[in-house]
Amino acid sequence: MAAGSDHGLKKIVWKRIKDTIITDCRKSDIWKILILDHFTTKLLSSCCKMSDLMAEKITIVEDLFKKREPVLEMKAIYFMTPTLKCVEAFIGDFEKKPKYKAAYVYFTDYCPDDLFNKMKSRCGKFIRVVKEINISFLPQEAQVFTCNNPEAFRSIYSPHSQDKRSTLETLADQIVTLCATLDEYPGVRYKKESNMENAKTLAELVDNKLAKHYELDDSAKKKGKTQAQLLIVERGFDPVSPILHELTYQAMAYDLVDIKDDTYRYKLKDGSEKQALLNEDDMLWVNLRHKHIAEVGGEIPKLVKEISASKQQPDEKITISKLAQMMKKMPSFRKQLNEKTTHLQLAEDCMKHFANNVEKLCKAEQDLAVGADVDGAKVKDPMRTLLPVLLHPYTTYDKIRAVLLYIFSLNGTTDENLSKLIQHVKIEDEREFILNWKELGVSIITPNQMSLFSRKSTRRDRSQEEKYNLSRWTPVIKDVMEDAVENKLDTKEWPHLSESPAAWNGSGAVSARQKHKASAQDERRTGSRLIVFVIGGITYSEMRCAYEVTQAVKSCEVIVGSSHILTPTSLLDNIKALSKAPMETFTIEERNNA
Repeated sequence: MAAGSDHGLKKIVWKRIKDTIITDCRKSDIWKILILDHFTTKLLSSCCKMSDLMAEKITIVEDLFKKREPVLEMKAIYFMTPTLKCVEAFIGDFEKKPKYKAAYVYFTDYCPDDLFNKMKSRCGKFIRVVKEINISFLPQEAQVFTCNNPEAFRSIYSPHSQDKRSTLETLADQIVTLCATLDEYPGVRYKKESNMENAKTLAELVDNKLAKHYELDDSAKKKGKTQAQLLIVERGFDPVSPILHELTYQAMAYDLVDIKDDTYRYKLKDGSEKQALLNEDDMLWVNLRHKHIAEVGGEIPKLVKEISASKQQPDEKITISKLAQMMKKMPSFRKQLNEKTTHLQLAEDCMKHFANNVEKLCKAEQDLAVGADVDGAKVKDPMRTLLPVLLHPYTTYDKIRAVLLYIFSLNGTTDENLSKLIQHVKIEDEREFILNWKELGVSIITPNQMSLFSRKSTRRDRSQEEKYNLSRWTPVIKDVMEDAVENKLDTKEWPHLSESPAAWNGSGAVSARQKHKASAQDERRTGSRLIVFVIGGITYSEMRCAYEVTQAVKSCEVIVGSSHILTPTSLLDNIKALSKAPMETFTIEERNNA
């Protein structure tokens, strides 16, 4: 079930939208207008192109909240979230002076009765259809989803938060729509931790909402549990993976290069600026994103040379400027070469950072994270590993990352030692970068404070898998995925709220690390899914693990999700901001009056 296949989340979501919204619209031949809010704009952008919409007789896409010209001869499709803001904007389009001939209304999720009645009473005569399509998550990749809510981190972990419960409720609703879209009714488990209740609370909410959802199913019969399992875990469960410098292409690029909204901007040698979208429409990106940078660096020039050879170009050193000349001469190969040019430049950018600083940092980071050096000898004095990093002129963020790995390796340090470290890094006024990890249940200061998370000391032996000395660490979540697939998760550590059928009771269990031939047992488990949700953000390295385990265990697809995707810098900034009191907010009118 590789990325970009028919099993991909994006394709499943697009099919669901086509089967509901588009099918209704096909009943008439009139060209239509599609009106979206901010979330549904992101949702549709993630799974289809404008050409797909044009093929379905949707000629214009508009923003619900922007001023629009009336088009009285056309019908409008409203695809929006069931919020007061959206419903009032919709009513504004019809109540006084109608903008369109009629409205087809589709909500992403359950619409509360009061909003539905408000809409019906004030402009009911224009409404032809009202449906809830149960998609309130974003399909980021073939096997990755988010709830499009980076603010959830603060709401859940800030000591000043006043909306933790409502945030967990919303996340639960979004997870239920994911399960409904996949047509799964999974067994639910969570990682039990002392004094941290978020995973348990969210798991209970999801389990109850799933039961309610499938009781109210349109088919009028109660759906039984499917061969799927949902695991819920908190971010503090593995604090190491989001902080380490990763050397696989996607994770490394998003950590070291300035990529915003999945868009990579770069300059060619002639000074012209280019930009490229890093998504699953770019098959080269899909093929390279989980590979180690050493492999990527060797592969792209090879691909470019192949194209050069096919066009009888002389075999010489490939540079960005030469590629630009080739592109001008060969318009038919422009798109193909464009992708290669982009990745040649991006890989080059990554390697520059690696050569400048990251290579030296990686050795210390890996030793601290793994607790052993390249030869497998235990790190007896982590301070000796950390000290060269503190004495070198690395950036403040890089030093903070190394200090955190040192603290995590010891499961907390003394107040006195922490003060010295903070002075070394010169963040006396920004201690929150380190201290606020306690809000995630991670032990920072000992012995006054016991760790709320039991750091698992026994990890799977991956010494046979290691190919690169600077990439010895494996995210803890990969152990969890493999243990779940092999039915080895401890029920005390991972209590069941509800169980899935026999597929997860040991039948056909296979090692997630061994390639194997399809067997009758595999056939029995075909189509089973493991869904892992991380409260507080997921990393690109953890996303990669979902694909790796799926690839190894053909009989089970692993899907991972969270409120949002993290980079090391964004996580550190979020951690630091946890102790800030909430800012007062004013409406524009209130501010003007003030």
